[in-house]
Amino acid sequence: MLRLARRLRMPYLRAHAPEVLATARAQRWDPAEALRVLLAEEIAGRDEATIRARRKKAGFPAGKTFSVWDEQASSIPQASQHALRTLEWVDRHENLCVCGPSGTGKSHFCEALGQAAIDSGRSVVWFAIDELGALVRRHRADDSITKAIARLTRVDLVIVDDIGMLPIGADAAEGFYRLVDAAYEHRSLAVSSNLHPSGFDELMPKTLATATVDRLLHHAHICLTEGDSFRLSEATAGKGVKPLAT
Repeated sequence: MLRLARRLRMPYLRAHAPEVLATARAQRWDPAEALRVLLAEEIAGRDEATIRARRKKAGFPAGKTFSVWDEQASSIPQASQHALRTLEWVDRHENLCVCGPSGTGKSHFCEALGQAAIDSGRSVVWFAIDELGALVRRHRADDSITKAIARLTRVDLVIVDDIGMLPIGADAAEGFYRLVDAAYEHRSLAVSSNLHPSGFDELMPKTLATATVDRLLHHAHICLTEGDSFRLSEATAGKGVKPLAT
């Protein structure tokens, strides 16, 4: 049986077969029940491997999830948090814009949503805004940027982080517009920014900003964060580092 499982490329069934078959003999399972349990182990193993692969491919920066998210400390209304965590907006190809000062949980919330999307079987990719500029430069030589953007938007959710910290270069502005345009009404985008999208013309040429924001906000949920930086608050309270040994 183990040889057959190897030929059929069922590594998880093969790994669990000795234990499951021993239990089946001891408890006198019906053969159909033993087969069901073995196939369930194979399916569960494949699902876990798929999630691990998707998480790695997504390129999340910090591995932050909702397990370490304090929804009561966030300035985003809890009703909005709960609604967004259902991820129904991703299935409707709607966008999310999380805007507010640095350190108010924008990136954490977006990453946690992305992690939850992967756990629910969806595919995600994460970009910092400057990485889009690098993508444009990399594909400009052979004029393959359109194909590169098309590959990006094959996933269910694209997250673009950290807009507004610095002026956006011409390549990054072009890449961001191309991404928003390609995803429009076909895929979901989640964007975190220090600026409200209405102020993106401070970061990129006005004509390009107008066209980008028009498509980005047409089907978008906007969450505004406020308050003091969580990072600064932890630092001033002495929680940013472990105490030094004396």
